[in-house]
Amino acid sequence: MSTDMWDSPLDDLDNTPMPGDPDAESILAAAVMARTDLIDDLAVDGFDPTDFTIDRYRWVWYAVEALRTSFNPSTIRWEAVHRQLQAWKADGTMPSAPLPLAELSHLYTYADPSTAPWAADRIAKKAIAARLIAHGYDCINRGRSEAFDADADVAAVQTALDGVVRQGADEDTIQVSDVLEGVLTRAVTPPISGDRISTGFIDLDNLLTGGWAAGQMVVVGARPAMGKTTFGLGLARAAAIRNGIPTLFESLEMGREEIGNSIVSAEARVALHHIKLGIVGDDTSAVQRLAKRAPAIQAAPLFINDNAFLTMAVLRARVRHLVRTAGLRLVIIDYLQLMQAPKAENRQVAVSELSRQLKLLAKEFGITVVVLAQLNRGPEQRTDKKPMVSDLRESGSIEQDADIVILLHREDAYDKESARSGEADFIVGKHRGGPTATITTAFQGHYARFVDMGIS
Repeated sequence: MSTDMWDSPLDDLDNTPMPGDPDAESILAAAVMARTDLIDDLAVDGFDPTDFTIDRYRWVWYAVEALRTSFNPSTIRWEAVHRQLQAWKADGTMPSAPLPLAELSHLYTYADPSTAPWAADRIAKKAIAARLIAHGYDCINRGRSEAFDADADVAAVQTALDGVVRQGADEDTIQVSDVLEGVLTRAVTPPISGDRISTGFIDLDNLLTGGWAAGQMVVVGARPAMGKTTFGLGLARAAAIRNGIPTLFESLEMGREEIGNSIVSAEARVALHHIKLGIVGDDTSAVQRLAKRAPAIQAAPLFINDNAFLTMAVLRARVRHLVRTAGLRLVIIDYLQLMQAPKAENRQVAVSELSRQLKLLAKEFGITVVVLAQLNRGPEQRTDKKPMVSDLRESGSIEQDADIVILLHREDAYDKESARSGEADFIVGKHRGGPTATITTAFQGHYARFVDMGIS
């Protein structure tokens, strides 16, 4: 590719008109006057009147749309459309000059409703081309800006590109008969391991019918120092190292070295503090265990990002890339309240928007998103200290959006002399479409892991 392209000014392109089809726009404006129900039919197919490039034709559409709700006729004559346009022009609603009466009459005379789908398709395709060109200009302007930010700007243009092609209103609408066959098949077919992502805990997998499912948003809540990160890394290890499932671990608090230390400690059963002190070499059996597990850890499709600045746009871009290149199936975020929230009237609204976007991310890409979250001080104000779903900070939307909510609780975190020292409860407080329960596990803090009871 010639380098001249990159150095050339945009002026030559700026003089080129944006794509549009005036003939198709006039045909469609005429057609909706002759048959008003076309407005609904075309809307279902995804047509948007903002795709008109000529204001006068777009306002004819708007006039028909407004008049049919008042009179509900199957045909709106040009005289009524003209009166509506003149009224809008007079009160300032319509900023441009409307079509004159003679031209409206001419349109109406030659209206052919059968051509509407063709005209709408032409207009929509030209609009896509125009948005793509505008997106290109935006990319160029961002790239040339002195304030260019590689992470934020690339993520923003990728997100904008997703909106270039609009989705039809009925593309996701189906009849119940379309899903019945699948339901009947699932009812008599136990899920196979490939359909689910193991949590790494036998009882928890059994409760969740085999583990995490695609499209789920899972929230794991706990007070500080309960082991949220340890639990999250355990899920990542179970998926990526033990089962070869591509996994992304987003750490907003712990650095990559600390994460690496914890993974190796848990997998090889090497004391975490020995790794930090660099004295593992003094224990021959520990060195052997480490050497045995190292190849599996090294080969695991586990992706780690420890950049403390994480927005939804950046996360979405990263997920899209890894889904395409690595077949990503699981994302773990440590933790929700440290994510960069969108601007909002208050913190609760901002976190609610984050929660909603994470759920949409899971559904759109067909992945499981596990979000670690901090609880408020509610547990500490209760006698038994056990957390509840309502203890989630800014809990309203988080609780609503989550398919599964798991709360971590360790009695020995509050009472060192507890008879349950070394035990941990996974309290499944919400399980959409399934049972809730409390799963008891062992907490092996020296190995940075939770394990099923009875495992040494």
